[in-house]
Amino acid sequence: MFDITEELKKVPQKPGVYLMKDDAGDIIYVGKAVNLRSRLRSYFRESGAADVKVAAMVKKIKEFEYIVTDTELEALILECNLIKERRPRYNILLKDDKAYPYIKVTLTEQYPRVFFVHRRDRDKEKYFGPYSDRGAMRETLELIHNVWPIRRCNKKFPRDFNKERPCFYYHIGRCCAPCAGNIDEKKYREMIYKAIDLLNGKHDDIIRALTNDMQIYSGEMEFEKAAELRDKIAAITAVSQKQKIDIGSEDMDVLAFARDDDNAMFQIFNIRGGKMIGRDNILIENIAGESRREIMTVFVKQYYNDLSFFPKEILLEDDIDDREIIEKWFGEMRGARVFILAPQKGPKRKLIEMARQNAFLTLEQFGKKIASEMKRTTGALSELTEALGAQKDIKRIEAYDISNIHGTGSVASMVVFENGKPKYSDYRKFKIKTVAGPDDYASLREVLSRRFARYRGGETNNAFSILPDAVFVDGGKGHVKIAEEVVERGVIIAGMVKDDRHRTRGLIYQGAEIKLPPEAFKLVTRVQDEVHRFAAEYHRKLREKIMVKSALDDIAFIGAKRKKALLETFGDVENIKRADLSELEKVVDKRSAASIYAFFHETSN
Repeated sequence: MFDITEELKKVPQKPGVYLMKDDAGDIIYVGKAVNLRSRLRSYFRESGAADVKVAAMVKKIKEFEYIVTDTELEALILECNLIKERRPRYNILLKDDKAYPYIKVTLTEQYPRVFFVHRRDRDKEKYFGPYSDRGAMRETLELIHNVWPIRRCNKKFPRDFNKERPCFYYHIGRCCAPCAGNIDEKKYREMIYKAIDLLNGKHDDIIRALTNDMQIYSGEMEFEKAAELRDKIAAITAVSQKQKIDIGSEDMDVLAFARDDDNAMFQIFNIRGGKMIGRDNILIENIAGESRREIMTVFVKQYYNDLSFFPKEILLEDDIDDREIIEKWFGEMRGARVFILAPQKGPKRKLIEMARQNAFLTLEQFGKKIASEMKRTTGALSELTEALGAQKDIKRIEAYDISNIHGTGSVASMVVFENGKPKYSDYRKFKIKTVAGPDDYASLREVLSRRFARYRGGETNNAFSILPDAVFVDGGKGHVKIAEEVVERGVIIAGMVKDDRHRTRGLIYQGAEIKLPPEAFKLVTRVQDEVHRFAAEYHRKLREKIMVKSALDDIAFIGAKRKKALLETFGDVENIKRADLSELEKVVDKRSAASIYAFFHETSN
């Protein structure tokens, strides 16, 4: 039995993080403190909490834990990471921004690539983003590839040197073909660093360098090369002018927000070298009763905890708590000092007002829609994570279904949901190769074995290169058991079961059927319906191919429609051949049935 009064006496007077738990042992709040003993005691004073929300939380606290740190900065960083990982009920929560794409530069590769990804991995590569405006992101990527002939392929070096001819992009001047040894590593990396400068908004430096090269080519009478550079300069200038704002040449982010009862819509302007290169709209929830200062503090900590780039200045509509500590934290990650400011006048305040007006407009126009969509997607995933007792947030779900008719033509489908939404580009189809007849278990084993063998083989930039957080199979305990024998450890495995009316009933997980909260149940239903649709659609297309030419083509009165009906009912020609006349008449008219019956029996004789 956890005695709160006695345990409070043991808490040290040191900085650290505390975790409040309810009677089920679930973490409901994470906080940090300069003095753990003083902070924890403040929750349980007889006078009670003045804040309604805190008072409601305290009533649910049955025990607490704490982690001692050496400094307040360490406590702040740990607090951010624990809130993100555990998503406690009573903390202000920044909705996950992983739905936004990033631009990734693979600096660890011998010849780096520049491309967009859907999530930021914890690796040693360089990321830019997240980008809420996908069109602007794609425009930037296209500009980079137009200006510098950076490779787009997935080849690995030195393994793939001179194994194939240079690709199409080389022949149209869009790739320098490092695969064929056409450029040395040093010159190639010079292009990559210039592309990084562009992503950082340093357009003027790039334009100056290209202009200098253009003048050299012009002076040497190489007018074709000079004209090519002229066009590149024009393209960069066009993008630069679209982004230009009158605020000097500093790198800065501008943050402001609008709020309603329980949500706040943040507007973030990303300004690099005096140019606005992007902006984000991000909704946070669970803010009822919180001050603007507290909301801004929590947002700044959570938003920047995952980013790879820090500007020199961060301009805020409202000042924050722990500003000096957070500046120190950000400065360490940037490698240079970061200034967090809340200007009250001048051009920087005008920028904040602009962001604030945009936040209000976005909340007014899209707030309810965004909140509803988040409830349906990331909210459903949070419910699912909690219902399954997962140790980390479920973000990527892969679902599998086997489809056949009378045991023939077995196929399988794999559908992918990321952040609660279908990711169509990662859908995959499988023909069953090693299993004869209607054996769903063996077919599922084959498909999952093939899929995860591709993962273990080190595939890149492919649906199989990513390890899912959860695998759902269409079926019960037997299907789950097969999946558990094949799928990688650490991946949640569950079976999607249906009721007597063939509707989603729930999930089989760890040998028992799990009762799902409403939004999680709706998400599982969508996943199950989608994987079944995709499998059935694939099976139908294969049947249609088979129907193009078969023995039925030689029978009188049998056209495409009757052939399709017969194959859908009997599965294949052999079953049609064995059918008696009465069975055939249930599918086609009497004349056609008689023709079919006579054809096969006369042929047999």
